[in-house]
Amino acid sequence: MSFSIKNLLLHYYGVIIALLLHEGNKYIIMSLEGEEMIDFIDNSKNSLKNIVSPTQDLSFSQLKIYYEEKKYKINDNFLNQLGLIMEDGRYNYLAYLLADNNDISIKVATYSGNDAYDLIENEEYGYCCLIKATKNVINKFEQINRTFTKITSEDRKEVKMFDIVSVKEAITNVFVHTLWEREYPPKFEIFSDHIAISSTGGLPLNVSKDDFLKGFSAPTHPELMRVFKDLELVEQLGTGIIRILKSYSKDVYEFSDNFIRVNFKFKSGESLTNLPRSVDNNNHYSLSETQEQIIQFIKDNKRITQQEISSNLGVNITTVARNLKDLKEKNIIKRNGTNKNGQWELL
Repeated sequence: MSFSIKNLLLHYYGVIIALLLHEGNKYIIMSLEGEEMIDFIDNSKNSLKNIVSPTQDLSFSQLKIYYEEKKYKINDNFLNQLGLIMEDGRYNYLAYLLADNNDISIKVATYSGNDAYDLIENEEYGYCCLIKATKNVINKFEQINRTFTKITSEDRKEVKMFDIVSVKEAITNVFVHTLWEREYPPKFEIFSDHIAISSTGGLPLNVSKDDFLKGFSAPTHPELMRVFKDLELVEQLGTGIIRILKSYSKDVYEFSDNFIRVNFKFKSGESLTNLPRSVDNNNHYSLSETQEQIIQFIKDNKRITQQEISSNLGVNITTVARNLKDLKEKNIIKRNGTNKNGQWELL
């Protein structure tokens, strides 16, 4: 067999049938007739574990806290067990992604219309451990997921702008499957009528669109998938897509050679038009995720204090007071008795 460092001739019983071209971490198989060309990635070289971190000055306090919260015991071999250290003792790219600080920018862009013409906000959630960035992005989408509510003295009906379970699955999927080694982070975009979540990299090799939509796929980064699974951000490969397709049609997915995008259309107050006639159409409110959580706390404990709500939500007391005031002004809740000895009532 003839070969060189860059190129390799493929033989079949002594006859040259194709040329294997090597460029970086990519191989291209080209038939001699030029009729077929297949390119694929050398996964062993492309693994995050085999790419050296661009910096070796790394710390992992955030990652250790997340593991300790899940009752894992942290020992001196913790980083090695997660595969963050290469054989020569240097940190790899997986370590870089999971370190307390890195140069990975994760932005959530908000536009005024239904396209990317008028950017009104571009919030940064990156430059930190990828687990923290994932949680921050999920929290952002939870906050914007308003509830359209119609209330009467007899009944209360609600519709969320979007299915948060599906959106969470899409967020964690792009963090796990994005081709981080290309240094193009996932995109998170909020438009006036939908959300778009995009990951770098098209369909995996030998995986068809139909296979993908049925949940059949190999993890792009098994070592990163393991960390997300340890921390219960994902369950098992493929289940996220199945969950999304329980609430949305296959049309939410867009495929290209270099990207996969999922689009979630917003529901609106109009979605309540099919609810029972006993609902008063004039009592129609939009509640934030924080307000929904406060209402649930009050349902569970009518004597709950502002300080307890603040601790449960992880927000300051001013934020709690502002949301309680808004809920009272909308006649959704009221306070009976004094601040010290009174209790809440849902109207």
